[in-house]
Amino acid sequence: MNNPEWAGLPVVVAGLGLSGISAARVLHGLGAHVTVVDGGDGPGLAAKAAPLVDQGVTVRLGDGASLPAGTRLVVTSPGWAPDGPLFAAAAEAGVPVWGDVELAWRLRTPHPATGEPAPWLAVTGTNGKTTTVQMLASILTAAGKRTAAVGNVGVSVLDAVLAEEPYDVLAVELSSYQLHWAPSLRVHSAAVLNLAPDHLDWHGSMEAYAADKGRIYEGNQVACVYNLADPATEALVREADVEEGCRAIGFGLDAPAVSHLGVVDGLLVDRAFVADRANSAAELGAVADVNPPAPHNIANALAAAALARAYGVDAKAVRDGLRAFSPDKHRIAHVAEVDGVTWIDDSKATNTHAAAASLAAYRPVVWIAGGLAKGAAFDELVAGAADRLRAAVLIGQDRQLIREALERHAPDVPVFEPAPGQTGAEAMTAIVAAAAAAAEKGDTVLLAPACASMDMFTHYGERGDLFAAAVRAL
Repeated sequence: MNNPEWAGLPVVVAGLGLSGISAARVLHGLGAHVTVVDGGDGPGLAAKAAPLVDQGVTVRLGDGASLPAGTRLVVTSPGWAPDGPLFAAAAEAGVPVWGDVELAWRLRTPHPATGEPAPWLAVTGTNGKTTTVQMLASILTAAGKRTAAVGNVGVSVLDAVLAEEPYDVLAVELSSYQLHWAPSLRVHSAAVLNLAPDHLDWHGSMEAYAADKGRIYEGNQVACVYNLADPATEALVREADVEEGCRAIGFGLDAPAVSHLGVVDGLLVDRAFVADRANSAAELGAVADVNPPAPHNIANALAAAALARAYGVDAKAVRDGLRAFSPDKHRIAHVAEVDGVTWIDDSKATNTHAAAASLAAYRPVVWIAGGLAKGAAFDELVAGAADRLRAAVLIGQDRQLIREALERHAPDVPVFEPAPGQTGAEAMTAIVAAAAAAAEKGDTVLLAPACASMDMFTHYGERGDLFAAAVRAL
């Protein structure tokens, strides 16, 4: 696998997480002289480092700040903030910094059937990325293409571009972190699903966050897909420098205008990728083909369909791919119906934007919310959902922020707060009992916390699993 271009090149890999380990292995295999640096230390990281050290990779634990002399390239893990001292040292030395996505983009090889690298259909946004990319991969598979959901989900993007059996096309989820470190990325078509404040501690401002999201449109070849309900996504399209002939394609839940995808009488409809856009449309399937058919998930399906259609997939494959798709756990997942009350697990709703989309899908709702707020404010979320709320069950370290928003915008909504201090299964049993006591026949109890979980649970997955177990024990 040695490559003359990389042979002996001194490269630093920042971070000993999954993407860092993957990058280190790939670069070492190409013949580069690889040094992995990580500010952490301890037995866990040492165990991760051991296989790399055995292969001849240098690993420096407890030092993630200094740049080894002679370094020619830094490849960073996505989570490393751009204002870190390692990157300041790289900038001072004139050393470029790439992310794992940039590395993968530059390592693409021609597909034997086409002579060109497999095209990338890319998705970003504050919420819905994973679901949309997985829907897209399902549609491409239904069209007979060898594909995978890669990037920030599923298969590592580096593993995908270097796979022994090449892919025809890739459905690529990209975070704002990954886009920040991918300066030469130029994809076939891309979608920005939505924009809401998130990761501002990393980016420094909403403007910087949006700019990094907008990088996904740079150099697009065929289509820039944007959300008609979120003008900020269209603004990013207007600012992008794209290839001649690349089109702006909108998606939304209303009847579509020319060059849009939308919904008519319960059908998903395309007026963008048809011969006579002014006078005709293509039926792509039904709202009922989307699982689950919540409004924000229908929007995800339309975005996935737009990217697939930009690539040339026919309408039947869109329908078949959507029908075959099943969402991941903890994404508006139906848990059970008990005594006429429906219980929904949307533990993945870890920010206010995701929780707002989830709350919009149900009425009336007993809302389970709270955890680590990550600097978020809740006034807009509560004001928008106030008329849907039967009651609220507040949990976690920052519950008072949601309580105060409820007092301002929904003062008549009863609030229940299980005893603080509990964690894990014990806490969730009390939470579910409080929600059950507040719910009436016909209500939906919705776990959409709008917060991170690590104050009470290991991660959002454990939070959702314990919720489902407690519901089933009722």
